[in-house]
Amino acid sequence: MAPVNPLPATTAPAPAPHTIDRREGPYGEVVLRQRGGSSTAAGDGAFDGPAEPVVYEIIANGCFLMDTSDGRSERLLVDAALAELPAGRERPAVLIGGLGVGFSLARAAEQPRWGRIAVVEREAAVIDWHRTGPLAAVSARALADPRCEILHTDLVAHLHTGAGRDAYDALCLDIDNGPDWTVTEDNDSLYSPAGLAACRDRLTPGGVLAVWSAQPSTAFEEALRNAGFTGVRTEEIPVVRGVPDVVHLARKGA
Repeated sequence: MAPVNPLPATTAPAPAPHTIDRREGPYGEVVLRQRGGSSTAAGDGAFDGPAEPVVYEIIANGCFLMDTSDGRSERLLVDAALAELPAGRERPAVLIGGLGVGFSLARAAEQPRWGRIAVVEREAAVIDWHRTGPLAAVSARALADPRCEILHTDLVAHLHTGAGRDAYDALCLDIDNGPDWTVTEDNDSLYSPAGLAACRDRLTPGGVLAVWSAQPSTAFEEALRNAGFTGVRTEEIPVVRGVPDVVHLARKGA
């Protein structure tokens, strides 16, 4: 008798992410979801593999913002800004626009060269998820660093308020999926001539503006030049599928 071929192995579909917290705020709904964290099992229920890595996702008004699966481009946002600063600048101050899942903040706190590290975040829920929730796994060490502080306010409003005070050597902005793909309509003004002028005014001479985006934008590069920035360029981070994530970089004149 010919041997009986076993049934082909089947791969169970990946479990859907589940919601950890959902909040309604002044800017709409914000959601924290979790993927992974449970072990896989064979058809008879027996253990069939290690637990999947836990990944947290932030969703705002139904729009995916970011997750904890990678973080290379969020770290590049800070690394590139620091590398662009003039040589010899001691203890520069950085403003990170958007706390997100905390990769940019954690990266800045790892770098002893930074002096003051301020993070602007308008969503109280996101701040809570870092202070007392699961995202503390990313940011707890940074939040304990005396150089770091969280400013619970809107980034656009913060940039326009008190221009000339609280000047920063670097602005690292990551509040949208890019200049061409904003989370809320109010954020459009950040990438307008007035918004870019506010960014320039909050920078020290020779300071650096770094803006994260899910896709390159030649139009935004031109807008930066028109706003008086110099050294405009774009750094790319390849992704598994689709166009690369990018960081747009520009300097204020000395």
